[in-house]
Amino acid sequence: MDKTALSGALASLKEKRPLVHHITNYVTVNDCANITMFIGAAPVMAEAPEEVAEMVSMAGALVLNIGTLRKEQVDSMVLAGRRANELKIPIILDPVGAGATRYRTETAQELLRDLHVDIIKGNAGEIGTLAGVGGSVRGVDSNGMTGDPITASRSLARGTGAVVVMSGATDIVTDGQDTLLVDNGHELMGRISGTGCMASSLVAAFAAASEDRVLSSAAALAAFGIAGERAAVKTSSPCSFKIMMLDEVASLTPNDLIDGARVREP
Repeated sequence: MDKTALSGALASLKEKRPLVHHITNYVTVNDCANITMFIGAAPVMAEAPEEVAEMVSMAGALVLNIGTLRKEQVDSMVLAGRRANELKIPIILDPVGAGATRYRTETAQELLRDLHVDIIKGNAGEIGTLAGVGGSVRGVDSNGMTGDPITASRSLARGTGAVVVMSGATDIVTDGQDTLLVDNGHELMGRISGTGCMASSLVAAFAAASEDRVLSSAAALAAFGIAGERAAVKTSSPCSFKIMMLDEVASLTPNDLIDGARVREP
């Protein structure tokens, strides 16, 4: 893997400082805003139906996160998503908890039918559910999936036309043909709430600055993982770790991806 391409993705993001429009959940909204800002992009959180189409018109990417799902929010997601599609602004869907309840699963499926989603970012249970191979989700946490994760991710990518990003100990990024694996990260990242949502924000920020969705997604996950690795050297306390991880995101440079990214082909 050419790490200079990963480095270039971060450099482009910091140069362009794109606006990332979020329609997201209230549990992690502040974390997502902060990490978007710390990586070098600009966050906006807007979901009122009266303004979402106008707001997304200014953005470089749109995040749709169904973590705290309700009908009015989904209606705004569709309005914003249709406008984003018209303007060819990339949409990142985080199908939080798909597989846990029928409502969540059906909502994620409906968004994929109604909109052209550029990137689907989820855990193994969520991706397995949407790929139709079986996934287990408890609340919003993954209990795994049936079958091979890479095969399932590729299948979902081919079926939807989206790049699929499956988070895990090794993250999987694929468009159904090209596939990259990201080995960066630390187990403490799984002990705090919101890392999945924050990862989606980072994927969106990188996508807003690069047309190569596979490369940019891998760069985003590698950057996040490097920040987690560095924070874990300093503390084993989950609360302190979260703060230090965000500080590490804010201090990342393009050269850090050259030095620390662990991205490979299967």
